Amino acid sequence: MGYRNQTLLKAGLRMDLRKDLETILPSKRILTQPIERYAYAHDASVYHMIPQAVVQPVDASEIQQLFSFSHTHRIPLVFRAGGTSLAGQSVTDGLLVDLSKHWLGHTILDQGARVELQPGIVGADANLLLKPSNRRIGPDPASIDAAMIGGILANNSSGMCCGVIENAYRTIQSMKMVFPNGFRLDTADPLAAHQFMEGAPSIASGLAEIRKRILANPALRQKIEHKYQTKNTTGYSLNAFVDFTEPVDILLHLMVGSEGTLGFISSAVLRTLPIYPYKYTGLLFFATMQDACDALVPLESSGARAIEVMDRASLRSVEGHPGLPATLEGLPETTAALLVEYQCVTFDEFNQARTLAQATMKSLRLLRPPDFTEDPGQQLQLWKIRKGLFPSIGSARPAGTSVIIEDITFPLARMADGVTDLQRLFDRFGFHEAIIFGHAKDGNLHFVITPYLNDAPSIERYDDFMRALVDLVANQYGGALKAEHGTGRNIAPFVATEWGSDAYQMMRDIKALFDPDGLLNPGVIINPDERAHLQYLKPLPVVEPEVDRCMECGFCESRCPSHRLTLTPRQRIVLRREAVYLEETGSDPEGLASIQAGYRYSGMDTCAADGLCASACPVEINTGDLIKRLREESHADVVQNQALALARHFGLLENGMRVAVSTGHLVESLTGPGFVTEISRVGERLSGQRLFKWNDSVPGPVSPRLKKYSREIAEVVYFPSCMARAMGASPRPGERNLIDTFLVLAERGGARVWIPEESPGHCCGMPFSSKGYTKAFEQTLHTTLIKFWEWSDHGRLPVVIDSSSCAYTLKSDHKSLSPEDQAIWSQLNLLDAIEYVHDSLMPRLAIRQMPSSVVLHPNCGARKQDLEGKLLKIAQVCARKVTVPIHLDCCGFAGDRGLLFPELTQSATELEAHEVLSESYDGYYSTNLTCEIGMRMATHKPYRSFLYLVEEVTR
Repeated sequence: MGYRNQTLLKAGLRMDLRKDLETILPSKRILTQPIERYAYAHDASVYHMIPQAVVQPVDASEIQQLFSFSHTHRIPLVFRAGGTSLAGQSVTDGLLVDLSKHWLGHTILDQGARVELQPGIVGADANLLLKPSNRRIGPDPASIDAAMIGGILANNSSGMCCGVIENAYRTIQSMKMVFPNGFRLDTADPLAAHQFMEGAPSIASGLAEIRKRILANPALRQKIEHKYQTKNTTGYSLNAFVDFTEPVDILLHLMVGSEGTLGFISSAVLRTLPIYPYKYTGLLFFATMQDACDALVPLESSGARAIEVMDRASLRSVEGHPGLPATLEGLPETTAALLVEYQCVTFDEFNQARTLAQATMKSLRLLRPPDFTEDPGQQLQLWKIRKGLFPSIGSARPAGTSVIIEDITFPLARMADGVTDLQRLFDRFGFHEAIIFGHAKDGNLHFVITPYLNDAPSIERYDDFMRALVDLVANQYGGALKAEHGTGRNIAPFVATEWGSDAYQMMRDIKALFDPDGLLNPGVIINPDERAHLQYLKPLPVVEPEVDRCMECGFCESRCPSHRLTLTPRQRIVLRREAVYLEETGSDPEGLASIQAGYRYSGMDTCAADGLCASACPVEINTGDLIKRLREESHADVVQNQALALARHFGLLENGMRVAVSTGHLVESLTGPGFVTEISRVGERLSGQRLFKWNDSVPGPVSPRLKKYSREIAEVVYFPSCMARAMGASPRPGERNLIDTFLVLAERGGARVWIPEESPGHCCGMPFSSKGYTKAFEQTLHTTLIKFWEWSDHGRLPVVIDSSSCAYTLKSDHKSLSPEDQAIWSQLNLLDAIEYVHDSLMPRLAIRQMPSSVVLHPNCGARKQDLEGKLLKIAQVCARKVTVPIHLDCCGFAGDRGLLFPELTQSATELEAHEVLSESYDGYYSTNLTCEIGMRMATHKPYRSFLYLVEEVTR
């Protein structure tokens, strides 16, 4: 089974390494268990290497010591930020340095004109930091929601708009770095040039010497100038030697695109660019690729910032997808399309751009009349076409196949011919699923293929394809083998083919200057092995649907509540793959045992199963659903039946919860919360089972009014969640409970609300679903829907739910219902309280805005319903200043998981809590009671439902 061409088959560890590492870092920041190392053996590429250890340093001093450790032990060292690298730059069988947890520092400079960022900041978060200044960073990779600044700089990542003008190379101003020899330099220091010459004289003089050699070779200098007029990330940034004269300036720009092979970037200052609020977007169809390419110069001359090309195969791959235009269907086989967007800072500029665009359209050979729009919703639909291409191929590929997305550059004048020849290559090697798309105005094309790489013949076919591709792009067309993804392992053997022997020798000399021992990310960029692109290929055994569809891109990781504690969704999936591979091959019994023993806690217990990962996943994998199914499979039949019995008598469970909360508060009042928590921990030790841990954030029980008006005269049915019924007391003494607060708001708005007396004892079923008690969940959901049908007078009255998580469950988890229940569900009008307040109550309320500052925590359920915008509008009407934290994440409370595993909530809320506590607010609000408990635990601030905010301003 499988084909893993790798020298290190087992996740073995030299035990002396950990002992020596513990002299540098505390034990908790050294990961050496096999399950941990296998989890980090994957990035977004097709390569796979098992690190000897994963370390998590926090400052440059520790980086210096790790460099020394690497040289002492002769062990390779590789830096990893987001792990979204597509060419294998962030895997190693040596020491993997994880920067994603602690390198989050940032400083806004000159009112946003510049920004200093550490390597662990996600690119999209950097833009959120700059948004109040109406600024943004230049690089705009498609992975910006997951890629981190360290990788964006190291790979000189670009994207749809930034081209070669706004990328990291062009917008970098200064950098703090650490060299492999331990030397540290801040290029912003006025004495940096002198310090460089004094602290690293061989490197400084070596860079000056290489520059002289380039200037003395006119043909090479001309080649460099020509190749960087379009995107090119093959090899080192030789343009630094042509563009700059001083060694320190050459160094600064050489580090951009060096793929972590020359040194460590501890922070960088980037010049920022304006945000473009005005956009004019159109999808243009052409009869041939040649016609599309002939349109590029006129479109770019007219000011178009984005020009995305798509071949017919790529358009076919998204035909019929929900929300996409029907115009994609029935196109001729030779069709090509351009997605064009004009972006402007001011409305006057926008008017000019629109006029010029319309005039330009008249000169193009279009297959159909152009369809331009200014509407943001329609623009989003058009961009869904372009952004859906990669996922469409990834999700449809056969199980066990890899997804490879490569990026090349053809000369603009010959791009149409290049596309045709590339399509012929796909046919020649049997990659009939391949699609081509890309950033046309830069001559940058992406193609996606899905090869099978689990046996030797398939790998040889892939090798033949790559060599034919290299000959086509580099030799026949004089293009670039890598445009924006970095050289990596896949192209490293072919750098000399593209650049020639003189330039390649200079690249070898650059590597030797910085890393003479060849220990820093070896094999990337400079690699003498002509078959290096075939080494360390990732095995992809067939496991299960969620796992088999995963492309391991890592887009999900920043959304995961447990990513700072145990595993990410990607890691949960890759460990499933590793376990199957190890079990079938028997290659590492110790590693398999470690995965099997550790997966229960790291993979299952600490998964919040909130499903936010699916919202970031290109192929919409909900790893939470996978984990819930695994939990279900782990339950014995007797346990499932016990859960089903509880579901059928949910009122007993609800009353038991109310009694437990009352008892906890009573004991707490007598002994303090610490004593109650310690009782739980003692019980855990004695029973060997996880028990609830009490904390002083748990709200008190309530005795709410459960009847108001009657169904006959009511205009809405209010269904209080079971949590609100059992423990909906406000954290502020003397304040109304949650249910009464909703009723007061309804009264003030003149709304007639009815709470059915039978509400107690009914639930959305989420507590059973999240734990894998499927039968109990289905029973609960069925019973509640039948009651909703009765209470709502067969769907005549809307049903409002005060918990966003419950509302989301009731709205979305209906696929397992019977056809009869599905019919009922489809006729119900289920409303989250956010919707009801925003759409129905707010226009009827007399609101007096408070001169206050409030912070919101829209929970996962609200965000998955796309209600964050409505919640924000409600709060902005009520308060002068409203903040949604940049580091807004799932709180990890996950129903009751925060009481069972409080460390999950503590980890999940760490960044958001730090951000919230850095300022003072008059109010703290959320949309779900248990999430409010989690945020109170994290911040010790009185988080309450947003309903309290509305009630306060309508008194």
